[in-house]
Amino acid sequence: MAHAPELRAGDADRQSAADRLRAAHDEGRLDLAEYDRRLAEAYAAVTYGDLDRLFTDLPARSSSPVPAYSMASAAAAAAGVARAAGASVVRRPAGFPLALTILWTIWASVVAINVTVWLLVSFAADDPVHFWPMWLAVPGVALGIGTAITMRVRGTSD
Repeated sequence: MAHAPELRAGDADRQSAADRLRAAHDEGRLDLAEYDRRLAEAYAAVTYGDLDRLFTDLPARSSSPVPAYSMASAAAAAAGVARAAGASVVRRPAGFPLALTILWTIWASVVAINVTVWLLVSFAADDPVHFWPMWLAVPGVALGIGTAITMRVRGTSD
């Protein structure tokens, strides 16, 4: 900062520091935990000296502008948060539509629930219980045909 360290910083100065920290995070210079800690300190800063301490181990501003927030950066941020939380980030196969991923997930969940219920009922019953979850193969086959058609159409249109 170009101001004396003992002078009080304003809201615009704190926002500028937050933007600079975000740029450092986007460049990979700060991990999520360090970025979060420094961001909290930036918004709590009272003087320019408090803000200057946040950047002592970071290079001066780069000449390239900070990229605008986009869906890609939102996805990258979400993946970073998930990794920091210890969760695995599951990716769908390249070219596989999100709608089909959702439909297959719903179908598999319904099948799992129905098979579980069938197992519980069949263990509790004295007589053999008909395997009624087999009827869920009908929408599964329809979904499979729809997936095959969709993937073939998408493959020829690229």
